[in-house]
Amino acid sequence: MVHSAYDSFELLCDSPTKIDAVESYGSKLIIGCNDGSLRIYSPESSSSDVCAPSDHRSGELELLKESYVLDRTMSGFSRRPITVMEVLRSKELLLTLSESISFHKLPSLETVAVIAKAKGASAYSWDDSRAFLCFSRQRRVCIFRHDGGRGFVEVKDYGVPDTVKSMAWCGENICIGVRKEYMMLNASTGVLSEVFSSGRISPPLVVSLPSGGLLLGKDNIGVFVDQYGKLGHEGRICWSEAPSQIVIHEPYAIGLLPRHVEIRSLQQPYPLIQTVSLRNVKHLIRSNSVILVSLEKSVSGLFPVPLGAQIVQLTASGHFEEALSLCKLLPPEDSSLRAAKESSIHIRYAHHLFENGSYEEAMDHFLASQVDITYVLSLYPSIIVPNSTVLPEPEKVVDFGWDTSDLSRCSSGMSDEMDASPRAPIDAEENSAVQSKIVSHNTLMALIKFLQKKRYNIIEKAAAEGTDEAVSDAFSVNFRSYDSNRSKKSNRGRGSISISSGGRERAAILDTTLLQALILTGQPSAAVELLTGMNYCDLKISEEFLKKTNQYTALLELYKCNGMHREALKLLLQLVEESKSDHAAELTKKFTPEMIIDYLKPLCGTDPMLVLEFAMLVLESCPTQTIELFLSGNIPADLVNSYLKQHAPNMQATYLELMLSMNEDGISGNLQNEMLQIYLSEVLDWYRELSSQQQWDETAYSPTRKKLLAALENISGYNPEGLLKRLPADALYEERAILLGKLNQHELALSLYVHKLHVPELALSYCDRVYESQPLGKFHSNIYLTLLQIYLNPKRTTRNFERRINNLVSTPNAENKRVSSSTSTRNKGGRSARKIAEIGVEDSRFSPSSTDSVKSDGDADELSSEEGSNIMLDEALDLLSRRWERINGAQALKLLPKETKLKDLLSFLGPLLRKSSEAHRNFSVIRRLRESENLQVKDELYNKRKAVVKVSGDSMCSLCNKKIGTSVFAVYPNGTTLVHFVCFRDSQTMKAVRGSQSRKR
Repeated sequence: MVHSAYDSFELLCDSPTKIDAVESYGSKLIIGCNDGSLRIYSPESSSSDVCAPSDHRSGELELLKESYVLDRTMSGFSRRPITVMEVLRSKELLLTLSESISFHKLPSLETVAVIAKAKGASAYSWDDSRAFLCFSRQRRVCIFRHDGGRGFVEVKDYGVPDTVKSMAWCGENICIGVRKEYMMLNASTGVLSEVFSSGRISPPLVVSLPSGGLLLGKDNIGVFVDQYGKLGHEGRICWSEAPSQIVIHEPYAIGLLPRHVEIRSLQQPYPLIQTVSLRNVKHLIRSNSVILVSLEKSVSGLFPVPLGAQIVQLTASGHFEEALSLCKLLPPEDSSLRAAKESSIHIRYAHHLFENGSYEEAMDHFLASQVDITYVLSLYPSIIVPNSTVLPEPEKVVDFGWDTSDLSRCSSGMSDEMDASPRAPIDAEENSAVQSKIVSHNTLMALIKFLQKKRYNIIEKAAAEGTDEAVSDAFSVNFRSYDSNRSKKSNRGRGSISISSGGRERAAILDTTLLQALILTGQPSAAVELLTGMNYCDLKISEEFLKKTNQYTALLELYKCNGMHREALKLLLQLVEESKSDHAAELTKKFTPEMIIDYLKPLCGTDPMLVLEFAMLVLESCPTQTIELFLSGNIPADLVNSYLKQHAPNMQATYLELMLSMNEDGISGNLQNEMLQIYLSEVLDWYRELSSQQQWDETAYSPTRKKLLAALENISGYNPEGLLKRLPADALYEERAILLGKLNQHELALSLYVHKLHVPELALSYCDRVYESQPLGKFHSNIYLTLLQIYLNPKRTTRNFERRINNLVSTPNAENKRVSSSTSTRNKGGRSARKIAEIGVEDSRFSPSSTDSVKSDGDADELSSEEGSNIMLDEALDLLSRRWERINGAQALKLLPKETKLKDLLSFLGPLLRKSSEAHRNFSVIRRLRESENLQVKDELYNKRKAVVKVSGDSMCSLCNKKIGTSVFAVYPNGTTLVHFVCFRDSQTMKAVRGSQSRKR
């Protein structure tokens, strides 16, 4: 026996006649005797009459736990013995099954109705919700409905295979037990369906359940089915013997067995609760909350023990599940008591499970008890908990009669730091250590699940407190600024409102504990995820713990979430250095400089100086990623450059060139100048060093000089004049040529390529760049002619070279003014000269005006008079043959010396003349096509004018609908619509007037 659910008490003994049926109404006992009489018994302490008309509330009373005495006898109540009685409390009727089924009014016991068709009925069932009565007689099942008055109306009558021994309503169906099987009878259609057999020993037994299903007896097993006869998933009730009757009184099922009454729980696994030893029991009847036990000449009552007392018994005996299920049956008005009892039972049960190694189940019950997390954390002495100034002490467990000192006991195997037992052999010690480690891991895993389930509500309350405090602070600031002239006393009230931080302290305790548990159970990734999101981890405790356990990744996240970026970066830098050393094996994760850059990325907008400070430390190892950091973070380039210039000057050029390569438009002209000045300084140092050793070679290229030349050529935002002043006069001609080109001093630049560097290919490439860099229609048509002139008149081009260079450095725009002011005169030649001049004129990109003038007739005379001048005729002819399509042929022929042979010009004049001839033919074809098109249009116009319009006497005006007659008329373009000319003119006038009015609007 688990506990006492019912107390047995003998209500009536030594009845003068044999008892066949028992029922109660209020506090009265109604006994149906073997001689057909009806006896009414009352408690000894009560003298009221059950049948008094004035006792209208007797049905609301209950049986008393005391002896009953005879109050009244109604002889001849029935001609035959009453086998079954049932009080229909909703209708205030007494149903009796004797010779037939009769209904009597309560409390007067006046006969209301007798169903004659029920004569010889073997079983019946009453559906109180619909006031339906079904009964079986022989092989028929009849259904009657109470009409609400004093009569019953027959609804259905169905045939069944055999005599019904037990039956019960089940929704729209009726479950009947016939022979050795159960069947479901549809009350509307009469369709029968088999359920299963009822067993070999006991007859069928059908019992209704409060849930709407049924409990069907199969020998000593009770089977649960739903209202359609399908097996339920609740399991089976196994009685010690086959019961003859079963009464359901939640949460118990009471079965009448041959030698005793057995009480079992309706909760799985349906354990035996109590056994009541009563012999020769004939009937079990549920009467309100009391179970009546009818013997041959006596009646006993099974009075339920109060739920509170049952709960205490179950809890004390360790049956916590049963105790919790009983708590749910406490009345709603005792909700506070119910919650207290449930919480206490959950705590007791949790401690019991914890001590027996069921840690997760224990935490589930701690969670259900709504106990504070500090109470559960007291079971974990190895976990460091932040000190709390707001939280109360762990609450005490409500005492229901047991010793609460057990509640504070902790499991001996739950601490990591517990002392070892007395010394044992080495193997035993190792096994003990392993077992202790397993126990500790399991306890911590259970704690993690407990804390994670509690976390949402605690974090939500903490966040709400933070929001309230922020609103309060903002309000106080606004309140103070509203009237700054008021006294401090008037301002102090709103500004000093203190909001309880209990929610945040609980959150700090929870998150700090959860972090430690995750690390101790080998879940560093989950710990990092906790720190990455919103958390309230205690900084000091968490920092010490993570340092102690070498969890550097989590420590970095801890610093980050608390805004301690400098500490995080210092630690990360240290870890990067250690990863490179021989002690890298001590780290569980390899740290790289890229991690510092990733950490710095979100800080670019908030703390750019911190970003620059630590970015300098990884710039040399990760230059590209660092520059990407500066660019993506939108840190001003001038700030980065000045910081580099001060702290890392050796990386300044690297930063600028990488930034230029990644984003040319993002670097200003000042930064471009600075980068080029750095390059030029290095090149000049290199030049001076070689010059001092007399080893300078103009064709020598160091890596820095290559960078300088590429930068001078490719970027365009720098100031070439400042760089030009720093160049030596007798070296670095290529750099000088590029800078002169940036100043549009093309003649000087080309002279350097030709006469100083002696590299015609560079000169040609220079001309190509200048030619192709100009917009369409604005090409420097004379750039190639300038080079041609340099080839053909070297003495003239080099005569004033030094003077022009000096003038350019001092006054950079003077040369441009001088060159632009001089223009070449036109040559008046004969007819042949005009034909030659026409060659290449079709190239519209060539313009006669240029910064560098071409050779005039006077120049040709000067060239002819310069005897012994070393002209570069081969280079000039090569230029003409390679760039004939970009050179004005007429001007080029003027520059060539008179002694030039025509065969040497074949490669130049041949393609040029072919192109001119091809253009002439194309123009001729185009002219012929246009003439043909003109003739076609004229022919079409002629055909249109040949149209004939026939006007007869019946022709009507399309506007006024009058005949045309002999009036002047007009014809619309379609050739068929005729109108009076006057009507046409008027319509055009009206359109013009309407158009002007609409425009005015």
